[in-house]
Amino acid sequence: MGKINAAITAVNGYVPEDVMTNFDLEKLVDTTDEWIRTRTGIEERRILRGEGKGASAMAIPAVEGLLKKRGIKASEIDLLICSTVTPDYVFPATSNIICDKIGAVNAWGYDLAAACSGFLFGLETGRRFIESGAYKKVVIVGVDKMSSILDYEDRNTCIIFGDGAGAVLLESTEEEVGVMDAILKVDGSGFEYLHQKAGGSVLPASHETVENKLHSVYQEGKSVFKFAVTGMADVSYDVMTRNGMTGDDVQWLVPHQANKRIIDATASRMNLAPERVMINIHKYGNTTAATIPLCLSDYESQLKKGDNIILAAFGGGFTWGAIYVKWAY
Repeated sequence: MGKINAAITAVNGYVPEDVMTNFDLEKLVDTTDEWIRTRTGIEERRILRGEGKGASAMAIPAVEGLLKKRGIKASEIDLLICSTVTPDYVFPATSNIICDKIGAVNAWGYDLAAACSGFLFGLETGRRFIESGAYKKVVIVGVDKMSSILDYEDRNTCIIFGDGAGAVLLESTEEEVGVMDAILKVDGSGFEYLHQKAGGSVLPASHETVENKLHSVYQEGKSVFKFAVTGMADVSYDVMTRNGMTGDDVQWLVPHQANKRIIDATASRMNLAPERVMINIHKYGNTTAATIPLCLSDYESQLKKGDNIILAAFGGGFTWGAIYVKWAY
């Protein structure tokens, strides 16, 4: 028996129907469509509306569509990892809720929180479960309802984020395809620049925390931008070169969709032409853990078996990383 690899065999995305444009935001905060587009590349984003709808309301259709594409039943899933920082509840895990609603009666799972790098961390974790031989089919779903933790009076943050979900299916194979290598990093000193102040055990919810809007995303944009440009570009270059590749060998860069300027800096570091960089930030904004699988879903028809793909992200915490994938279908 040869080496077991973890191959992505299906991908699917889901975004809510409601669109919030930059012009809609002009009515809420002191900003303009031109300012947002030139600094971030974002034109619109999707917002999940409706009473009682949490992250699972997007993750469930994303996973159901994934299984339909692959032609398998939910009961065949061994493990489901939900990467999110906006879970339905503190507990139970959103993964549990997803498994129940889709009928994944033979799966276990859990939530993984790594902010915008969450999908990458989940993918690397799922890869190891497959490579160990313990499981045959693992679902990684990245989902965030960022609108639930935004202050729509804070123009520094509310213009950036949107809601969405994306999922991939990992399956075991002996072919030389799948998740080939990963470099993942964290630096907790980045906490001060990007975090949510209240809602955890350090500062539980109270009248004061709600009144002071401490349950919303806090970000020092300039500092985060500086770290993100360097971190995401360097780690993408490193995972490429340590696998003996140059930019000419990489068919696609799939960058986290946080800011067009960060994406451009990463592509430049890798010497990649713009037409080989997946971009959908203009449509969805930053959907946190969902951006990378949403990109894969949007570009799926252009992917070919054997394509060398670099996935890259940078997120709050700080968390960042890059994963080398050889496309399996």
